[in-house]
Amino acid sequence: MIYEDKLRYVKPTKEYQEQAIEYIKEFYKYNSKIHGVGGLDRYINDYDGWLEKLEKDRNRIPSEEKVPAETYFLVREADNKIVGMVNIRLALNEKLKKYGGNIGYSIRPTERQKGYNKINLYLALLVCKKHGIKEVLMDCDKDNLASAKTMKSLGGVLLKEYYDEENANAIVQDYIIDVEESIENNKDKYEKFIGDDENEIF
Repeated sequence: MIYEDKLRYVKPTKEYQEQAIEYIKEFYKYNSKIHGVGGLDRYINDYDGWLEKLEKDRNRIPSEEKVPAETYFLVREADNKIVGMVNIRLALNEKLKKYGGNIGYSIRPTERQKGYNKINLYLALLVCKKHGIKEVLMDCDKDNLASAKTMKSLGGVLLKEYYDEENANAIVQDYIIDVEESIENNKDKYEKFIGDDENEIF
């Protein structure tokens, strides 16, 4: 179910420091896995250092060690609350092709089951289109039914399913999404829930 909330991507800034830390702490409180936060959970006591890291990530030259990436807060316009996050890898190295893919995302535990992550993924695909990415590779643990449902709803096609002992210690599913096709097929459904793009992200 999607509520009548408008959501938008916001580039992380100092203004959101308190909210961002609270976001991570909520995952700890609910014992929920953390995905798509651009390493914020490792910088919970060094938010300024995290912002510096994100700037380096944006301008990074792809290598087998690291790739360029964008990280955004998914913000609800009505109360300016961070309800989700996304980390978009703008290139893939061999490691990410095997595990991780182009997009990692999350919705905070208390804001789930509202359809927000479908809008989150739709916005991520708009970012990918802006950067000239034609197809995105994504994955999730097989038991993460909500994430799989989100990917499928945006046109995700299951590529393979396998046991990943090294990274996830679980059965992992790989999906691929045709970016332009997904945007075209879903724009009537999701555009009305997208707030103002103040930073010309798309």
